[in-house]
Amino acid sequence: MNIKKQLEILANNAPEYGVSIEIMEQAVNPVLKFFANQHKQTDYFVLHTSDRHWIITTLNNRKQPQITKRVVYGFVSHQDARNFQDTVDPSSVNLPIDIVSIPITHLFFQMFAIRQVDSIILMDNPNNQTQGIEIQREDIENMIQKQLQQVTPNHFLKIKNTPPNLA
Repeated sequence: MNIKKQLEILANNAPEYGVSIEIMEQAVNPVLKFFANQHKQTDYFVLHTSDRHWIITTLNNRKQPQITKRVVYGFVSHQDARNFQDTVDPSSVNLPIDIVSIPITHLFFQMFAIRQVDSIILMDNPNNQTQGIEIQREDIENMIQKQLQQVTPNHFLKIKNTPPNLA
């Protein structure tokens, strides 16, 4: 599914997430589009538990092992995700693992909403599980906040200039 269609779906479903369609279209979607356009793929395969929770991997800093971050991996192919699935410790996951295809903008939007994930690492090269591109939740969050600051004053100006006799 192309990026434009993905963003339309997110905007239409925005009220379900407690976000107005207008805010989604003017503040959130431009950021999601910016990040999505930096990648070749429009959909990625992600490991989920059977109850639809992402498989989160905790990574330790090599030089300072006490520093960790929680990441989700996205793969360009089902086979790459399956190969990665074989590296997941089954005792760390109590439910069966599924491989789910997720549109890239939805992946970023979900990451923005899930606080326990620090980053998504997109494995853009097939058959290569050593080189990925990291997208930090904080970067998406900061850009959305900047967009909101630009959009919100205009939104309130429109409301303020509404005629008083409008019923």
